Amino acid sequence: MSVRELRLVVTADDYDAALAFYRDVLGMPERAAFSSPDGRVSILEAGRATLELTDPGHAAFIDDVEVGRRVAGHLRVALQVDDSTETTARLTEAGAHLVAAPTRTPWNSLNSRLEAPGSLQLTLFEELEG
Repeated sequence: MSVRELRLVVTADDYDAALAFYRDVLGMPERAAFSSPDGRVSILEAGRATLELTDPGHAAFIDDVEVGRRVAGHLRVALQVDDSTETTARLTEAGAHLVAAPTRTPWNSLNSRLEAPGSLQLTLFEELEG
């Protein structure tokens, strides 16, 4: 038996704002949407999914590289984008809180950190060549 899909479920108090942010601003296509008498859910495509497990020491190291201090909780979502500088600017204009501007990392990517709708901490990363 193998896992066929990783689905991160985010409960957002302001569903409409979160949906507009992730679907319309970030550009994650909506695969499906469902509703019940109690509420709504949308499933957004996020490209390839991986599960990154880290111990507390390495999590602190990542935060130190990207932000300069420990800021993430036990869950942080990292999204690979084509241009982290442009995407960071676009998402902050759409209401995300900038935690740290794009920074070149020791693993040769350009990473920024945002606090996004749904109280979700995001790392945007752009893989650099060379």
